[in-house]
Amino acid sequence: TPEELQAHFQSCGTINRVTILCDKHTGRPKGFAYVEFLETASVEGALKLDNSLLKGRPIKVTHKRHNVHGFSEGAGEGGDEGG
Repeated sequence: TPEELQAHFQSCGTINRVTILCDKHTGRPKGFAYVEFLETASVEGALKLDNSLLKGRPIKVTHKRHNVHGFSEGAGEGGDEGG
């Protein structure tokens, strides 16, 4: 839950928002979430929690991935001109 994630990452710094992504058809969580911190320095602390246990299961903590223009799925099939 967002509350469980907030509790897990609260030692890293002030959390602005926790977003758990869900499947739009089933409504079930996809198995990953975003934790947004107030200060970028908090991210380094969060990264140290990679492979830590949450509810008895190891979690993967990485920087948010950003889509790179021209490398999205379906690029070259009409694509977006000029973005």
